[in-house]
Amino acid sequence: MINQAQRVSTSINASDELSKELISSVSEASKNFSFNQSPPEIASSLYENMATIANRSDLYKKQKEDATKLASKLLPTLKEKLLNSQNLLLDATKISVAGNVIDLATTVMFDLEDQLEEIFDVDFAYDDFEELKNSLQTSSTLLFIGDNVGEHIFDYLYIEKIQELFPKLEISYMVRGNPIINDVTMKEAKEIGFDKLCSLVDSGVNTPGFAYDRANKFSKDLFDSADMVITKGMGNFECLSEAHRKNLFFLFKVKCNVVASCVGKSLGDLICKKI
Repeated sequence: MINQAQRVSTSINASDELSKELISSVSEASKNFSFNQSPPEIASSLYENMATIANRSDLYKKQKEDATKLASKLLPTLKEKLLNSQNLLLDATKISVAGNVIDLATTVMFDLEDQLEEIFDVDFAYDDFEELKNSLQTSSTLLFIGDNVGEHIFDYLYIEKIQELFPKLEISYMVRGNPIINDVTMKEAKEIGFDKLCSLVDSGVNTPGFAYDRANKFSKDLFDSADMVITKGMGNFECLSEAHRKNLFFLFKVKCNVVASCVGKSLGDLICKKI
């Protein structure tokens, strides 16, 4: 969390005085961290406090804009590759997971272009893909919980391909209630047309992960009632790894040692895990 405070300071070009204040606020708060909360739940109040101190409603506004531009630039090449794909669903799933490297809360960073260049030749280290495919074939409703800005460009492409393959499937895309880190919100989702692609839902959560207890009633009901749920990113995994429902799939790239240990895999591995 202190590393993240330092990263925030750098991202907003904070003065030395402001930087010390931001880092100090997190250091002080860390004395009272509750281990009954997930990391995303702890992060929510820290980021809200840092945003107040810095007098900014969106701490990573420029970085999110840059990530969207980069992802959009890479999109035509990826669409062309999918046109020649021998396994469209698998390749589209991998593209969506590769986009999960756009994460400003981790200590391990990966290059997006490099990841997309090699993604088609990399297998899932935790591989429940066939179960995901079977679930898509038998489900009527899908809830897709997004993660970060930039990454959402590839989620859009993924959902387009799911719709092509399973045209009767009713799909909802869920975003965060506000921009905690570089989380995707209604603003960024509408900018690229998610509201025209599928049902677009604001979860209401103020955490960088779907914390069920903090969600609005509509989102809770949707999470409970959907035939299947796909979530993106480690934050959603941290919040939902012990969720009360089944037929829940996690898609993410391992970017920290704690999560690596939890899933029994290594840093950099691709995860497609069902509970």
